[in-house]
Parts: sequence; C-alpha cells; structure tokens
Amino acid sequence: MPIGGVRAGLLRVREVISLSVAWDDIGGLVDAHERFLAGASVDADVRGPVLESWKRCRSVGLQPQHLLLPYEAGLTLDDRVLRAAEPVLADLRTTLAEMGTAIALCDARGRLIQRLGGDRHLRDRLDEVHFAPGFDASEPVAGTNGVGTALAQRGPVYVVGREHFADCLQPFACAGAPVRNPLSGRIEAVLDLTCLRDDGDPAMLRLVRTAARDIEGLLLDQATDREKALLAAYRRAGLEAGGAPRSGRSVPGHGADHDGVALGRIDLAVLRERAEELIASPLRTLDEVALPSGRVATLLRRRITGAAGEAGAAVEARILGGPRLTGFGLPTTSPDTPPVTPPATPPTGATQPAPPTTPPVTPPTGATPPTPQATAAAAAGAPPAPQPPETVGDLLDGAEQRLLLVGEPGVGRLAVLARRRLELLHEAGLRIGTTLDVTRTAEELAEVTVDRFADFVAVDLPDAVLRGEDPETLGGLSALRRVAIRSVRTRPANLYDVGDTVEYVPSTPQARCLETHQSVMESVLAEAGGWLAQDPARLERVLAAGAHSLIAVPLRARGTTLGVVSFYRSVRPASFEEDDLSLAQELVLRAAVCIDNARRYTREHNTALTLQRSLLPKGRPEPSAVEVAYRYLPAHAGVGGDWFDVIALSGARVALVVGDVVGHGLHAAATMGRLRTAVHNFCSLDLPPDDLLAHLDDLVGRLDHGEGWAVESTQADSGIVGATCLYAVYDPVSRRCSLTRAGHPLPAVVAPDGTVEFVDLPAGQPLGLGGMPFETVELELDEGSQLVLYTDGLVEDRLRDIDAGLDRLRTVLAAVGRTPEDTCEAVLDSLLPNRPSDDVALLVARTHALGPDRVAQWDLPSDPAVVSRARTAVTGQLAAWDLDDLAFTTELVASELVTNAIRHATGPVQLRLLRDRALICEVSDGSSTSPRLRRARTEDEGGRGLFLVARLTERWGTRHTPYGKVIWAEQPLPRPR
Repeated sequence: MPIGGVRAGLLRVREVISLSVAWDDIGGLVDAHERFLAGASVDADVRGPVLESWKRCRSVGLQPQHLLLPYEAGLTLDDRVLRAAEPVLADLRTTLAEMGTAIALCDARGRLIQRLGGDRHLRDRLDEVHFAPGFDASEPVAGTNGVGTALAQRGPVYVVGREHFADCLQPFACAGAPVRNPLSGRIEAVLDLTCLRDDGDPAMLRLVRTAARDIEGLLLDQATDREKALLAAYRRAGLEAGGAPRSGRSVPGHGADHDGVALGRIDLAVLRERAEELIASPLRTLDEVALPSGRVATLLRRRITGAAGEAGAAVEARILGGPRLTGFGLPTTSPDTPPVTPPATPPTGATQPAPPTTPPVTPPTGATPPTPQATAAAAAGAPPAPQPPETVGDLLDGAEQRLLLVGEPGVGRLAVLARRRLELLHEAGLRIGTTLDVTRTAEELAEVTVDRFADFVAVDLPDAVLRGEDPETLGGLSALRRVAIRSVRTRPANLYDVGDTVEYVPSTPQARCLETHQSVMESVLAEAGGWLAQDPARLERVLAAGAHSLIAVPLRARGTTLGVVSFYRSVRPASFEEDDLSLAQELVLRAAVCIDNARRYTREHNTALTLQRSLLPKGRPEPSAVEVAYRYLPAHAGVGGDWFDVIALSGARVALVVGDVVGHGLHAAATMGRLRTAVHNFCSLDLPPDDLLAHLDDLVGRLDHGEGWAVESTQADSGIVGATCLYAVYDPVSRRCSLTRAGHPLPAVVAPDGTVEFVDLPAGQPLGLGGMPFETVELELDEGSQLVLYTDGLVEDRLRDIDAGLDRLRTVLAAVGRTPEDTCEAVLDSLLPNRPSDDVALLVARTHALGPDRVAQWDLPSDPAVVSRARTAVTGQLAAWDLDDLAFTTELVASELVTNAIRHATGPVQLRLLRDRALICEVSDGSSTSPRLRRARTEDEGGRGLFLVARLTERWGTRHTPYGKVIWAEQPLPRPR
C-alpha cells in the first residue's frame, strides 16, 4: 500500500483510539494474576493468548516482581529493513503525535532498536522500566508484552494493564506485530505501539498490524529491485566476456535442435529443478543432468555482483551436441534497444518462466575478442552492440549455452526447501494413519520424518491414550510412555527406549510445550540448560554423541493434548530454523488427528469388547449331560455379535446355542446380549426348539422396527438387526437330540468311531424376517458322540468358499478319542492359523448318557389309591440309592404331585426319579393345563400342595410335551460323609 494510503488508514481510526477504556479493571481479571501464580484455574477470566504467555513465563522461571533486562549497545537492523520502515514510522509518528503513544522498532530477537514519539511523561515512565534502545524486551526476560509476546506467538498481540506478567509493566498498554521478509517468511523485526493503560485501546492492534504489512510491502519492492540489479550484472558480465548479451532471468521455454525437434517439456522441467538446487548450493559449481530424452546437459553456476554490490548467482545450461536452447532467455539487444527487465520476483524464488522470445544469434566457432569500442561501452554501463563471442576457456568449450536461472542463493535455497517440504507433507499424508492403532500411527510419524527432516525422533504418549481414554491435563512431571523411536543411525544408548516411562522436569522443552501448548525450538542444545536439567549426566553423553538441535511439538487434536514429539538433529550439521519449526508443527498436527482417531477407535473397541465379554458365559459350564469346550475369537476388524451358550434344562437335559448377529461394534454386541438374555428366558419356559426360535424371530423383528411400542413408529432401533441361530436340546436319558436353525451353518456330529456327518437340518430363514415356521430334526446320539456348533467365520471368508471350509472342517474332525478341548485346538489350528477377519464362536459338546441305574420310572393308574404305592416305591428307590436323608421330603413331594395329577388331570400318570447332580422328581399326565402357585386362605381346605413343594425343593416347574405336561422338582444331593 502506498505511504499516502497508510496515512489515510491511520487517520480513519484516530478517533477510535481516543475512546479507549481501561477494561481490565472489570471482572475476574482484577485478581487473575494472583490466582494464576497460586495455581488456580483462570481460563474463564484471561484471554487465551495472554494465558498461554503467562504459562510460558512461568515455565522459564520468570519472577513477576523482579525483572533484569540485559542491555547491549550499538544494536541496529539490516539497512533494507531500516529503509523500508523509515517512511512508515514517520507516518505513524505524525499521526500519533497528539495521542501520547510511543513507537518502538525491535530486531528479530526482541531487542529495542528505535523508540519514537510519546510525550515526556510516557518517555520517563518507559525509561524507568528500561523499555529503551539497547534493552531486551523478549518474553523470556521481560514477560508478557507487545514485543516479546508477538515474537513468541509469531503474530499480532494486544496486552493491557494486568495482562502483563511483570508487575512493573502493568501501567501500560501495548500492541505489537512481527515484520516478516515477504520472500523467506523470516521475522526481520517487531513493531510496537505503547501508551499508558488508561490511553490504551484494542484498536491499536489494527494500527500496528497495518503498519507492519506496509513495511513488508516496501521490503518486497526492494527485493524486486535487487533481482533487477542482479540481472543487469549478469548481462554486463556476458558482454565483458566478449559474448552476446546473455538473457534475463528465465527458465527454459521451447528449443529446437539441429533437426528441428523440440526439447521436451519434461526435459525443461528437470533442468529447472536442478538449476534451483544448484543456485541454492554455495559449494557447488558444476552439475551434470541426464535428461529423460536421453541427452546429457551440464549446468554451470556463476557468481555475479550488481552495480550496487548485490551478490547473486546465475546458472547456465549447456547441451553438448544437442539442441540450441533458444527459448532460455530474452532476445539479444543492440545499442538502440533498452535492456529488458524481468517480471517481479515471486515469493518462492526466481523460478517463474519468462515469456517465449526470439532466438539469440548463434556465434560462429572461433569467435574474436571484443573490440575496444565494445569494451569502452561496457565500462560506461551502456549495452554495446553484439560482438562475436570468443570461446570461454573452461571445461564446457564448444557447447551451446544459455541462461537458465538467475537469482539470490538464499531465495533459491528457500524455493528448493519449500518444494521438498511440500513433498514431505504429501508423503506424510499418505503414510501416517494407515491403521487405527495408536502405537503404529506414532511409529509411522517417526518413519516419515527421520532422515528427511530429523536424525532422531521420539514420540511420548500417556498410558491413557494407549488405552483409548481421555488423557488428563499434561505438563511437567506428567508420566508419559515412549511408544516410538526412529534414528538414522544406531540409537544413542543414553536415551529412553520404547516402553520406558518418561517424566520431563518443568524446565525441559517437552514439559514447556505440554504446559503452554506451543512448540519449543532449541537451536543449540548445548546452551539449553532446561533440557540438560532432565538428567545432566545422561544428556551430556547425548550431546557428546552428536545431538545439537531440538524441536519439541505437542500432539494436540480437537483441543486435547495427547503427548509430545521430539525431533533431534545430530548427523546433519544444520540446526533447526524457524521454517523447520512450522514444518514440524504441520507434520505433528496431521499425526495428532490420526492418533486421536485411533484413540477414539480403541476406546470404542475396548468398550464393545468389555460389553461383549460381560455378556458371554463366564467360566466353564459343567452339565452332567455333556462335556463341553468352547472358543471365541474376536474379529480383526473389531468386536462382533457371535455368541454361544450352554443352558441346563429340567430333567437333566441341556440346551446348546450358537448365534451370530450381523455387523460389528457396540450395536452388534448389545444386540447379542439382548438375544442371549431372551434365549435364557425362553429356556426357563421349557419351550420346544422350534417354538423358541419363533419367539426369538418375533423379538428380532420388534428390535428392527423400534420395539413396536408406538403405533406409528417407523424408526429402527439402531440400524437393521439381523441374526442367525442354531438351537439344540440333548436328553441324556433317551440320548435324543432335537435341533433347529435359523439361517445358521449346519452342525456336525462326530461319532465315537470318528465318522463325521453334517446334520441334514432345514436351513430356516434368518431371525427377524418373520412369517415362516422353523423345522426341528430329532436324532439319537451314541454316548461319546461330539456335537460341533460354530459360526460362519470359522469356515468362510473372502478367500475361501464355505463348501471348501466345510470339507476342511470334516477332515479335521475325523479323529477318534479326542476330548472337546483337543477338538477345539485342532479345528482352530487348521482353519484359522491367523487372526480371523470375522469373529468366530466354536462350541464342542461330547454327550453322556444317564443309565438305567440312575433312572426309576413307574406308570400309575388314575386312582387315588395308588398314591400310597407311589410313596412306598419312592422310599424304596431312595434306599437303594443310599439317599435315605431325602426320603421324607421326596415322599411328600411325590405324593402331592401324583395326587394333583390324579385329581386335576386326565390320561396316564407317570412318576420318574432321576439321580443326576440333583435328585429330580417328575410326574407327567395327559393334560396341558399348568398348575400355579398360590397362597391358600385360612378357611381353604386345599391349595397348599404346590406351596409345600416350592418350599421343600430347590426349584420346580412345568414343561409341556406333545402328549401333555410334566411337573418337576429338584433337590440338591446331600454332601458325601
């Protein structure tokens, strides 16, 4: 912006400044400073940038009541910065002359160079606090202020009154902004406006920011003039050597070889890239480039100096026997043609292509020296007429040569570094976060950055992040875990290893960046006393091993600090710079988001796994009817909805269940738990297998449609619910097994002789579809047979067809004499050598039989007189089983149940005693009416029978059969004497 425009902009906000208010006298800020120093939370009362500055001041041990500002005489700024700042400062001084505001210009380290303006009273007050030329106002020594805090935050700041960390600065208000080099981005100076607190106003921030931008604009104009001067020096150097005027600042355009074949665009791009690298390298002069077209080009780097002393470099491209690079520069000039100047230099360096031009004149071989007239013209600074050039006496004689690139080595270096950093950021985006594993993501960050950015990288995270939990507030002495390290060479033995616990003391860069949430750079580690304080003896050895520079960056994502990353340099001699700091922050920011995503996934996965484990059976069930073994393997992709169960039924029977809920995650685990609970409830009713699946099918349908509690509700429970299930009931007395399935894989039966058969069981439709009945198959199993139930993840995946999986399962099961445990191990070793892509449930049950010596059964006529016979039979059988202690209770229970059957039911009556893990008494009849327990009134003559049965036995119940019902009661067996 022109200086006049700056002045107009300043005058427009002049009235705003005069309306300032001491707003720091209101609210919690009045005593926030004291509360902060006492360790209390002040987040709600102090602005974020100020609070972060306070934390930085506290971390370096600054005392608010005592400041010791170092002084250095003879400080100055680069002439370019002073020339650019002079008109802007003059305009500011004129505008603020009546406002009692002082203007300060400081260098890039926060040391005061110039102080302008301000009334006498303000100048005296500033002298008292040493805010004068020569003194250091950087944040680590002066605390929160407009100069030092603007440097620390690398952006404009406004600080007023009690927001200053130091007590002596609280009478002032100040606004500061850094001044950057528009080409390199490096901070060259800091501009500050300071007044008394009562005269301060936040509008000062806009003033200082505008003025800083105007200085940067003038710096850019100077850089453009400098580039023009370098180009003129190059052209003069060519004329003085006796050649045709060399072209201006340019990159290759189109060139034709001797046969008229154009030099390819890819060749030109390669030449430009290598020229940028050469101009950025002060120690290299020549470079040979193999072009994609098969030609070989040689690049020559020449040092040039402008008329005003500007130092720069130019790169020429020469192709031996190749094309004339006629598009590399500007047209040749004559005495009547004014020199052509290049376009303005872009911020990334001298790499902008020039417009296509006409070919320069090709000199003949064996050129003659320049004429005296040409020499005189060159000395006078005027462009002479073109003369035939003589061959340059170097290694590149006889080659076609044209200017490829001209510019300052520093600018070229920045262009090369910028491109390499973009490439590194691109690669980081591709390689970091390929998994949802916290540790692996940290390792990927270290792998990407080592060798291309740092020589050693360490990533430290709290254990809570590794578990997927929200970490506590991190700071000094927070316990971290080293989860990833990477080094270009053998890691120094003195540093922490992976898995070690690290507690950084408050003065270390790592602790400071965790406390302030800001990155910390120590360009010279040997001078970083805070870093050495962690462990002086150990870290001195680290310095001796070559480590010399450090950047510590906090891992922050979504407002949460997840850990810290430390970048060290030891092999490469260059220390970290400001641009390296911004690159490290960008790399860590990308990694932090990936680590936070992995942490959240870990938390959800652990929650789902905990839920699922709480819903699966705990311990090994021990029914007498079967001997069981089981395995559950969660999927690689996460927790699924597979489940299994072994449920004891009445009459010594057992139910075997395996199910599979569609999907993974919390919803699948929760649905699995609901279905498993429902199966238990239906089993307590002793429903037949097909009826049980019908009720389960109805439940899944209701879950899928939001339980159906609202008449017009169409919202699903939490997505589509789908499940398969296999339900089997085994009776050890009859050795009969009833099975039914709902869309589940076929069960396998392994006979005692090793024969394997898959039960020909109707498939049925998956649960939740409704409308179709389920069919039951009943088969008789030899004692010692194994019933194998499983989910589809065992026999089917993306790389294996289910038929192939079943064939392989059949082969594995065909063995004699295996225990259920051995069968589980053999099946998993053969079919699942690696972690499955889907979760797997496997249940193996070996059947037992309840022999005739443990069963007593009597058929009774429907005659009340048989009740006494039943009591006698029960007493005799218990004596034979040596269970006389249970005779009285069992006799009473059998008498009551037989009496009820004769009195209230029809059909044949049967009494049965089973000696299993408990003594079971059963009475069956031909009626389907179930008795119910009730409390008899005082005047009632009956109704107390079932009440007595319930009180005298451990449990009782009713189950229905195709021919009637069975009423049963169980008593625990007495302990062996």
